[in-house]
Amino acid sequence: MELRLEVVQVPVSDVDRAKAFYTDQLGFVLDHDVEHIPGMRVVQLTLPGSAASIVIGTGMNSMVPGSLEGLQLVVPDMAEARTELVRRGAPVSEPQDMGGFLFASVSDPDGNKWVIQEIPAR
Repeated sequence: MELRLEVVQVPVSDVDRAKAFYTDQLGFVLDHDVEHIPGMRVVQLTLPGSAASIVIGTGMNSMVPGSLEGLQLVVPDMAEARTELVRRGAPVSEPQDMGGFLFASVSDPDGNKWVIQEIPAR
């Protein structure tokens, strides 16, 4: 049996604001933005090179906007990634060395918290 995690729902209060944040500031690519049935809007976004996507929208879950924590984005070079994200306007924290690995954090407009971890090329 093969199981793969490919989509994670991220609870947001304003879909258009979140869509702009994830595409313009974090660099996600819009896969689709559809309303399957009235009241259910599904916006799927994927980072270039990633096998996993996120979904934001309406009518899909009962999670409280801003309640998601700990999704991790992995980068090979923290300085380069942070410089680009800050240039795009993303509120990325200063990196912290956590035992040989660098970590930074960023939150979306609703307060969903992401972690950025540097793992040099393997």
